[in-house]
Amino acid sequence: MTAVTGSPVGSTIAQAKSDRAGALVGYLPVGFPTLDASIDAAVALVENGVDVLELGLPYSDPVMDGPVIQAATVTALANGTRLRDAFTAVERIRARVDAPVLMMTYWNPVLQYGVDRFADDLVSAGGAGLITPDLTVDSGADWLAASDRTGLDRVFLAAPTSTDERLRMAVENSRGFVYTVSTMGITGARGDLDAAARTLAGRLRAQGAESLAVGIGVSTAAQIAEILTYADGAIVGSALVKALSDGGVPAVGRLAAELATGTGR
Repeated sequence: MTAVTGSPVGSTIAQAKSDRAGALVGYLPVGFPTLDASIDAAVALVENGVDVLELGLPYSDPVMDGPVIQAATVTALANGTRLRDAFTAVERIRARVDAPVLMMTYWNPVLQYGVDRFADDLVSAGGAGLITPDLTVDSGADWLAASDRTGLDRVFLAAPTSTDERLRMAVENSRGFVYTVSTMGITGARGDLDAAARTLAGRLRAQGAESLAVGIGVSTAAQIAEILTYADGAIVGSALVKALSDGGVPAVGRLAAELATGTGR
């Protein structure tokens, strides 16, 4: 089952589920539009109702990301954002707000940095764990060991195309929540979420999942309210990145407050 006890992210989501409909998870990339602005924007999310932060590590080949996040990533890399900046960002955000911070990263940068070193530096910065979109449980032995040693949360993805066996592995090995992919394809705001998300959530519950958060395509308070009728959290990324791009930190704070109404805040 998805571990909640002893997990900072799982505990936060469980508390949000107890207090209202569920949790809002907000994604922003580190270093966009600048490192300082990305830190201010993340703090603004928490101050306006986001329960859990997901900080994206800029990556040169973001296979899962849509055009809005890809453009932000290109800007962040062009600005000179590097992996070390992500730890700096986590530390500075945690000094200002108390929400748990997950890092979202493709696996290659972690390998290049060193899995144990990465885990230790993330703990030192005050991070809660990792979301690893391109790492499967059966190829993640080093990360399973490092996260068990350090107590970091680990969030694996489950997709509508996943077999029941794959779903079981994701549920048994995730800590914090299982990232429930709402639809096949890249990230980006969508007008309506596929019924596949609800079906997939049911399949994950059948495998024992205690904590599910639905992401990809979530962009409105109404969608969040709908998701929280069958899941424990809703993840918003591209819509927040676009708000930051268009209107800076004030705009991303306003959108976060609006989205948070979907959780019953």
